[in-house]
Amino acid sequence: MKDCCTPKGGYDLAVIGAGSAGFSAAITAAEAGARVALIGDGTIGGTCVNVGCVPSKALIRAVEGLHHARAANRFDGISAEASVTDWTATVAQKQALVEELRAAKYADVLPRHENVDYIEGRARFDGKGSLTVDDAAFPAAKIVIATGSRPHAPAIPGIQDIGALDSTSALELTVLPASMLVLGAGYIGVEFAQLFARAGVAVTLVSRRGVLPEAEPEISEALEGYLASEGIRLARVAGYESVVRDGDGLRLTGNGGENFIAERLVLATGRVPNSDGLNLGAAGIVTGARGGIVVDAQMRTTNSNVWAAGDVTGRNQFVYMAAYGAKLAARNAVAGEARSYDNSTMPWVVFSDPQVAGVGLSEAQARAAGHEVLTSVLPLDAVPRALAARDTRGLIKLVAEAGSKRLLGAQILAPEGADSIQTAAMALKAGLTYEELGDTIMPYLTTVEGLKLAAQTFEKDVAALSCCAG
Repeated sequence: MKDCCTPKGGYDLAVIGAGSAGFSAAITAAEAGARVALIGDGTIGGTCVNVGCVPSKALIRAVEGLHHARAANRFDGISAEASVTDWTATVAQKQALVEELRAAKYADVLPRHENVDYIEGRARFDGKGSLTVDDAAFPAAKIVIATGSRPHAPAIPGIQDIGALDSTSALELTVLPASMLVLGAGYIGVEFAQLFARAGVAVTLVSRRGVLPEAEPEISEALEGYLASEGIRLARVAGYESVVRDGDGLRLTGNGGENFIAERLVLATGRVPNSDGLNLGAAGIVTGARGGIVVDAQMRTTNSNVWAAGDVTGRNQFVYMAAYGAKLAARNAVAGEARSYDNSTMPWVVFSDPQVAGVGLSEAQARAAGHEVLTSVLPLDAVPRALAARDTRGLIKLVAEAGSKRLLGAQILAPEGADSIQTAAMALKAGLTYEELGDTIMPYLTTVEGLKLAAQTFEKDVAALSCCAG
C-alpha cells in the first residue's frame, strides 16, 4: 500500500472512498492506463468486509449449527445438542476472518497495481468546487465518488441516550444480552433477529411495515411464521413515541402506547449515503431526498467531471452492485465510454433461514409496469430435495407475462434458496419463457430443481408427475 505525493500535472482519476466500489473503480481505471489516486479516510475495505457482509454472515453461519442440532430430531432415531460456550471466542474468530480478508482482498491488492496511489486523508470540495484532501488542493481530471453508507438512526426521542446498537456495534458484542429489541424488519433486521435468537437471546422484532415488506407477500407471511416458531416475538407499530432507560435495560414505547422492554436495542432501520461532508453543492453535484447522489445511466453526476457509484447513490445497496457500478463509472470516466447501469436481472439475497432470494419483478411491480401477469406458487413440500431433507419450510414464486409466457421475476424462500437464484437470473437475462425453464434439465434432489417444478406449475399439476418427469 502506497501513500504518495501528487504527481506533476495531477491524476487522471481520483476515487474518493476505499471500499468495494472504490477499489473496483481504481483498479478498472488503472487497467485502462489511467494514473489513479484512491483516497481513503478510515479503515480500508469499506462496509462489506469490515462491518457488513463478512462479519454478519460468519456469525449467522456459526449459529446455524445450534439450530441444526436442535432440529436434528426431525429424523427418527437422531438427537443432538449444541450451545454457545464462549461467545467472545466466536466473535474473535469472526474478527480474525475480517482482518484476513481485509488484507487479502484490499490492502495487499494495491501494490499489484503500479498506477494506483493510495492516499490517506479526507476528501471534499472547496468553496469553488475543486477537490481537496485534508484541505489541500488535489488536482485530478476526473473523479469517482464511492464513499458508501452508514447505519441510519431514526429520530426517536431518547434514542441518543440509551446506548442503542447498530449493525456495526451489534456484531462487536462479546457478551450476549438476555433480551434484545431489533428495530426494523428488512434484510438487516431479519438476519440480526434470527442470529441473536439462535444464540439464546430473547428477541422482539419491531417494525412498522412487517417482515421483509418489499418481498412477495406469500414469502413475507411464511417467513414471519418461521421466525415466530423459533421464539422471536414479532410486533407491528404505527410509529415510535420514545425510548428510555428502564432499570438495567430500556423501554421502547410505540405511538399506540405499546411498551417493549429489553436489555439492548439494535437499530436496523436502513442505511444513509455518506454524501454529507463532501460539500457537493459547491461542485454542482445534486443529491436526492434521502441523500443519495443523483447519477444518470452512465453513473455521471450533475457535474460532468464527476461520477458516483455504490451505496452513496442510495440504490441497490449490495457490494456486488457497488463494484459493478464503479467499474462502469471508471470506464466511462477515463476511457470515454458510455456503458449503462442495468439492474434488471440483479439477484438479491436475505441470509435468513430459510433464505430469501429474488430477481426481476415481483407480481406487484409487474402489474404496476403494465404487464398482464401470470404467477406460479410452489410450496417446498412439492420439491423432492426438501422432502428428503425433512425440511419443507418455504416456497417458490414465479412471475410471467401472460401472452408471451416470458419470465419476469422469481423469489425463493428455502433453506438453500440463495444458491438457486442465479439460475432464475440467467433465465431472465436470456429471456426464457416459463415453458423453456420447465423444459430445462436440472439435477434431481437439488433445491434448484424447484425452479423447474415451479415453472411447470403454471400449466401442470406437478403432483401428477413422477420423479424427474416433465
